[in-house]
Amino acid sequence: MVNYIAILVAAVAGFAFGSVWYMALAKPWMAAAGITERPKPNPVLFLMTFVAQLVMAYMLAGALGHLGDVSVVAGLITAALIWVGFVVTTMLVNHRFQDKPWSLTLIDGGHWLGVMLVMGVVLGLFGA
Repeated sequence: MVNYIAILVAAVAGFAFGSVWYMALAKPWMAAAGITERPKPNPVLFLMTFVAQLVMAYMLAGALGHLGDVSVVAGLITAALIWVGFVVTTMLVNHRFQDKPWSLTLIDGGHWLGVMLVMGVVLGLFGA
């Protein structure tokens, strides 16, 4: 059974993590991404980001449920494995073909690892 509250909390926690991450690394990220002016806040982008994080949390909860071990440890391990197997590998290919600096890959990759781990912990705590 899916715990929709856990998924919502995981998505909010992942979104909050990302906000803190990119506030702390705004200048290096902008330099790595080749952005010279701070982007203007765009509500549509924030909404799209949150919906994407809801989908991520739902999929992670589904993976945990199919594995049959919904715990904090399983959440962390599953999140890390999904990150290594799908998230960072995709970013590596995209960033290399786009000729982006490694610093961008490290900043963005670290962000998605943090998001996934935070979601894994939340889902594990809720027993989602």
